[in-house]
Amino acid sequence: MLDAWPNLEIVRAPNGLEALRLIDELAPQVIFLDIQMPGLTGIDLAARLCAGGNAPRMVFTTAHEHYAAQAFEHEAFDYLLKPIRQERLARTVERLRAALATPTPALPADALQALLRQLGAGVPAAPAAPAPLQWIRAAAGQETRLIAVEEVIYFQSNDKYTSVFLPDGESLIRTPLRQLKEQLDPQQFWQIHRGVIVAARHVAGTRTDFRGRLHVKLKGRDEQLVVSRNYMDVFRQM
Repeated sequence: MLDAWPNLEIVRAPNGLEALRLIDELAPQVIFLDIQMPGLTGIDLAARLCAGGNAPRMVFTTAHEHYAAQAFEHEAFDYLLKPIRQERLARTVERLRAALATPTPALPADALQALLRQLGAGVPAAPAAPAPLQWIRAAAGQETRLIAVEEVIYFQSNDKYTSVFLPDGESLIRTPLRQLKEQLDPQQFWQIHRGVIVAARHVAGTRTDFRGRLHVKLKGRDEQLVVSRNYMDVFRQM
C-alpha cells in the first residue's frame, strides 16, 4: 500500500468492532475493509457507517467476488479482489486521491430551487420543526418515573437502551440514543461521542490527556466523558 501511496497514514484494526471504534475516534477519509472480519463483517460495518451518515470512502478487499453487489449497495468506492495486483491497487489509489482533492460541492439552495422549477415541480415548504422533548419516562422496577429533560446531565447509549444520568442517580429508557437525539434541543444538548450526549449547562470544561484525547469535565461530578474526533468541532468553536 505504501508503495502506491507513500504519504498515507495507516492504522490497522484486528476486527470489525475495533475498526468501528477507531473510525469513530479518528474519522479517516478512506478505509479499506476486508469482508470477512471477526466480530463484524465488512458489509455490516459499512451498513452502520452509511446509516450514521458521513461515511468515509470505503474500498472493499476480499477473495470473494459475490459480495460486490452488497458492497456497492453500501456506497463502496471500489472493490478489490485478492490477491490484489499492484497495478490495480495503483488505479484505486489514483481515483481516491483525485476524489479527495475535488470533493463534490453541495448544491446551493437557490440552484436546487431553480432545478425544481425546470423540472416543473414546486418547491415544498419546509415542515415546521417539532418542539424539543420536555419529558421522558423511565422504568424503575414496577413504577414509571417521569423525568424533566432539564434535569438530565448526560445520556449514554446502552445497547438498545439509553442510560440517563441525573443528579440523584441513573435511569434506563427504551429509546435508543440515535432516536433520542432527534428530539433534543441541539442548543442545550451536545453530542460528543457516537454513544454520548451531554447537557451543555452541566459542562464545566475540557481536558486533553497525554494521548491528545479530549475529555469533558462535568460540574460537581468525578467522571469525565471522552470526546471523539468527529465531535471536537463542538468545542473548537468556543
